[in-house]
Amino acid sequence: MDTAVPRAGFVLVGGNSSRMGRDKAALPLRGRTMVELIAAAVAEAAGSATLIGPPERYASLGLPVIPDSRPGLGPLGGIHTALTGSAAAWNLIAACDLPEIRGAFLNELMDAAEESGADCLIPTGPSGQPEPLCAAYHSRCREAIGAALEHKVRKVTDGLTGLRVVTWPVRESNWFQNVNTPQEWRQYRNG
Repeated sequence: MDTAVPRAGFVLVGGNSSRMGRDKAALPLRGRTMVELIAAAVAEAAGSATLIGPPERYASLGLPVIPDSRPGLGPLGGIHTALTGSAAAWNLIAACDLPEIRGAFLNELMDAAEESGADCLIPTGPSGQPEPLCAAYHSRCREAIGAALEHKVRKVTDGLTGLRVVTWPVRESNWFQNVNTPQEWRQYRNG
């Protein structure tokens, strides 16, 4: 695959939002939907934003949508779909439920990835927990992730075995705040 394009961005929207009880990506936020705001931040940093998920659900947003080629395999399957459909060397992957994500932060992440020499750059918040659903993946990850999926691996960090993964410490954890339940959404909105 030609990786002449330096960066591309993807937003994972393929989940069922079962704990939320409705589509998290469609939650209203600052006059738009959450996925529109996240896609705008991703595009600011990566030059593009493509949604990975059901086209029939998101076609009306006017954003490119690629159907998940491995539905039911969770975020790791969505990441593989993004990498398979990308012509870029570095691919920014973000979940659709990160309301505090901003383009400037994601641009710093992508700059760090390009300078890292890694296959994957995963930020870690103050707790040290990796945040693989707000991370940069080089196209070199595609085959290893595909092989992991074939071996029934579903946890994103386990799917990166054998790759050079570099962590990127981030002092503030608010970038990674996600909303999965109605209670978390209320708490976020009442902030």
